[in-house]
Amino acid sequence: MLHPVVLSGGVGSRLWPLSREHYPKQLLTLVGKQTMLQSTITRLENIPELTPPIIVCNEDHRFLVAEQLRCINVKPEAILLEPVGKNTAPAIAIAALAALEKDLNAVLLVLPADHLIQNYDVFQEVIRQAYSLTDQGLLITFGIVPTKPEIGYGYIKQGEVISQKIHKVASFIEKPNLETAKQYFKSGQYFWNSGMFLFKAQSYLDELKQFESRIFEICQRAFDKLSLDLNSDFVRVDEEIFKQCISKSIDFAVMEKTTKAAIIPLDAGWSDIGAWSALWEIGKQDEQGNILQGDVFAEKINNCYLRAEYRLLATLGVKNIIVVETADAVLVAHKDYAQNVKDVVEYLKKTRRSEANLHRKVFRPWGSYESIDNEDRFQVKRIVVNVGASLSLQMHHHRSEHWIIVKGTAKITRGDETFLLTENQSTYIPLGVKHRLENPGKIPLEIIEIQSGSYLGEDDIVRFEDHYGRY
Repeated sequence: MLHPVVLSGGVGSRLWPLSREHYPKQLLTLVGKQTMLQSTITRLENIPELTPPIIVCNEDHRFLVAEQLRCINVKPEAILLEPVGKNTAPAIAIAALAALEKDLNAVLLVLPADHLIQNYDVFQEVIRQAYSLTDQGLLITFGIVPTKPEIGYGYIKQGEVISQKIHKVASFIEKPNLETAKQYFKSGQYFWNSGMFLFKAQSYLDELKQFESRIFEICQRAFDKLSLDLNSDFVRVDEEIFKQCISKSIDFAVMEKTTKAAIIPLDAGWSDIGAWSALWEIGKQDEQGNILQGDVFAEKINNCYLRAEYRLLATLGVKNIIVVETADAVLVAHKDYAQNVKDVVEYLKKTRRSEANLHRKVFRPWGSYESIDNEDRFQVKRIVVNVGASLSLQMHHHRSEHWIIVKGTAKITRGDETFLLTENQSTYIPLGVKHRLENPGKIPLEIIEIQSGSYLGEDDIVRFEDHYGRY
């Protein structure tokens, strides 16, 4: 059987301010109506012998990933949680071990969760061609047919022919300079390195054991001590063992060393959407070469990508720029500097700015909260609790809270009391008192929360009970 393995551990810092560490690009709707993760899965429909996907993701993203799968009616084979990111070689090893537990002849189709494929029919046909060759023990990578000289991607040079359209890999090449990229493009022997693979799970583990025995050993030991979380929705490997693993990509760990590496060309409208300029390139531009999304006023502008998420964005007399507006940040950049957006994120992290990690609206397994206003000793939030959901039973050392019900019905636990409140009613949660907020109604519960105290950080939460396993 063919087991899709979707790697969903990236951050997508070049797509800031829309992509944040706790809400990265694979979970965003950037092209079409589905998120990147959802599209990665739905484009596999109609491929024979396909099992439900194995998702490998950051532990912080687990509830978002599970919810996005639920929205497209996909029950995964497993959601494997990485306690710490260690790059693709260990992530794929853990997925291979999981697949082999259910299928000793498992074939893995490894796909990053944040790529765009425009021609599904061609993509599926190339997968079928590659799948038919896995009995030879080949480790097949999909080489993207270049559309131009590109210095932003690594390249793969094809070697001798194995069979129709399949070649051995002659070499992997790091990102070239422009002159070299032009030579590669002209030769027709070089392909962009897509980071997509197809091989037998056991074939990959055998090669990993040969070339990186320490990675193999640690992954095996960590997997042997796995645990199931929340009624088996999430699979956790042993954190103490797994964090001993070195961080290494599959290319460096296996593909550049094995004699079994093979390449099959793929020309299906691929993009890794690595920067805002890529969205401008692949999008539908108007007569002036612009792409406008959201509430945008534009006059006498050319070749621009303008995206407004919350407010009116007005532009006059500019060209070749990117503007992306969110609730708490605005990016303005020349298209030639699209790759440098990561420098902004690095600055935000160094200065400990929350804009590197979180949006003003933050999603939780029970719903969401949005910061409306905050100063030194107070903060105002809008909280939405999904039907049937509840927050943890918790308390705070440094803040008290006022809750005002705006919509729906709230079941409130405050100390030894339990009571119901409806629209326009309110309550007060003193500092140090255990409390819980629940939605027993049939519509989403919306409240305004006013926090006051000496410290208002999200880490001032002591949890006593939690339906989602957060302690």
